[in-house]
Amino acid sequence: MTFLKRLHTRGGVHPEGMKSLSEDCPIAPLPLPDRLYVPLQQHIGAPASPVVHVGERVRKGQLMAAGTGPVSAPVHAPTSGRILALGDALAPHPSGLGITTLTLEPDGDEAWLDTAPPADPFALAPEEIARRVGAAGIVGLGGAAFPSAVKLNLSRRSSVEVLVLNGSECEPYLTCDDRLMRERAAEIVDGIRLMNLAVGARDVLVGIEDNKPEALAAMTGAAAGTGIRIVAVPALYPMGSEKQMILALTGREVPAGGRAADIGVLVHNVATAYAVRQAIVLGHPLVSRVVTVSGGAVQVPRNVEALVGTPVQTLIDYCGGFSQAPARVVLGGPMMGSQISNTSVPVIKGTSGVLALTRAEIGQPEPAPCIRCSSCVRACPVGLLPLEMASRIRAGDLAAAVEFGLKDCIACGSCAYICPAHIPLVHFFNYAKGELAARERTRMKQDATRQLAEERNLRMERIAREREEAAARRKAEKAARDAAKKAAASPPAQAASTPAETETA
Repeated sequence: MTFLKRLHTRGGVHPEGMKSLSEDCPIAPLPLPDRLYVPLQQHIGAPASPVVHVGERVRKGQLMAAGTGPVSAPVHAPTSGRILALGDALAPHPSGLGITTLTLEPDGDEAWLDTAPPADPFALAPEEIARRVGAAGIVGLGGAAFPSAVKLNLSRRSSVEVLVLNGSECEPYLTCDDRLMRERAAEIVDGIRLMNLAVGARDVLVGIEDNKPEALAAMTGAAAGTGIRIVAVPALYPMGSEKQMILALTGREVPAGGRAADIGVLVHNVATAYAVRQAIVLGHPLVSRVVTVSGGAVQVPRNVEALVGTPVQTLIDYCGGFSQAPARVVLGGPMMGSQISNTSVPVIKGTSGVLALTRAEIGQPEPAPCIRCSSCVRACPVGLLPLEMASRIRAGDLAAAVEFGLKDCIACGSCAYICPAHIPLVHFFNYAKGELAARERTRMKQDATRQLAEERNLRMERIAREREEAAARRKAEKAARDAAKKAAASPPAQAASTPAETETA
């Protein structure tokens, strides 16, 4: 384990961890549910396109939907069974809207598709590692769900110098990454080595919060002799945010509107590294993940390994059901997770937690007027002025809020958490971002309509011009034909007499 001489931190808050509810419970495999509901959109980017049909029997790990476009990820069968339906089902999203979903009936055999893993995974070319990661449907498992192969390829072209693995898990309640590092540290380190082969970084750092001593010890032992440095970082929310982890470990700061690759850094989650190892070494695509089931309303909080597509209610039932009616059910962490109103929605690749929270845990005091205490300013990990942005948004001046850094807000909720007036600051920012996005879509639509109109006008002008030119050609051709006919119809002119002919006469 490494302690850097100086860790760079800024802002952040210290919410009550609530990790003791589940951190000492080993990962338990979840029994097969009766049905699996596998959405085709489980990642940032274009949804996958189905390649199976209703009634078809599939094997575990078989491709069910192929990625489309440069930013997308394929979807594979979580188990063997039969495709029952392809259509809309409830999305694991606060909107509760439908999303295109494949319904799979497990057959109980868990029969894997035959694959041919490489004899020596560490001898693969960087491009081949990235290709296999993409084919396995691996996305960021820390919550962002960005296709991992895209990041690997972009980072290789950007000459990344530092590969950072995020093992912070700073959100309260969540312990799935902690348990994964404790129980499967060697596999995670293999995945990190494979990722670095694909990227070619000079330094590899793993940041783990100092409130996870068992995980730090396990990862340090597994990384011995590999050149991978395990670094203890402060237990401070939102240390798990990419920009905060980079700042803490390297002292480098991602520029506003920029990407980590712009400063020579690539960040992945430790669970993503484990998935990479499974894909490259075993040939297994991403079809399951570790999920923390916790909260005061859960009878027996614990960590379970759930197949993608498993209904949330199945996880809750496996943990003994509800001890009391929950006031809120959240997918992910309580700070940045998504509230759901129906527990029939499925677990997807980015689902790190299922939290059933009581009224006492969520606490919803009435907001009071801002007292200008600047607590939100001190807490902001990005160095923004939340109170100034909120006041501009309230006044409807979104352009001014953007000038104050609205687009750099990571929506971590630190400002709202620390606010003594209980102002829901992050809700203002999310609203403003949504409104700006809607305006941008409207502008793009108007621009597209204007361009279509301009192209139509140009096309009509070209057609009119071509018609005029064709008419002129026809008129000229007709005139030429008429002249030729006239010349052909006229008698030849009589030749004039020569002087010799005159004398003879």
